Amino acid sequence: MAAAARRVGILFGALAGGTAVLALLIGVAFGAGAARALSLGWYLVGSALLVSGFFIGNRGPSRPQGEGWGVFSTQRWVRWATPDEQRESISLSFLLVILGFVLIVLGAVADARYRVI
Repeated sequence: MAAAARRVGILFGALAGGTAVLALLIGVAFGAGAARALSLGWYLVGSALLVSGFFIGNRGPSRPQGEGWGVFSTQRWVRWATPDEQRESISLSFLLVILGFVLIVLGAVADARYRVI
């Protein structure tokens, strides 16, 4: 459990740090303040992660079998997802939603226009 928490912490740190660096570079290029650039960057990436987590979590239990269908193919073979595939889909969805939510909260804390507490 500690190893998993460490991996999630590293993932969050890399995601938040990379977003911060990119947001600051773009913010400086457009003449925005550092707090505004950071908050917008974390808002955008957090929102994208939330939407991605939602769509991954709502994926149905059917999966394409083989190569799927081609341009001129009239058949599409479908199989049911294995329990491991379903568990992986839900776990990935959970991770993306949590990371997105934490980044949005971090953006709200960094936003100088509003007081959080």
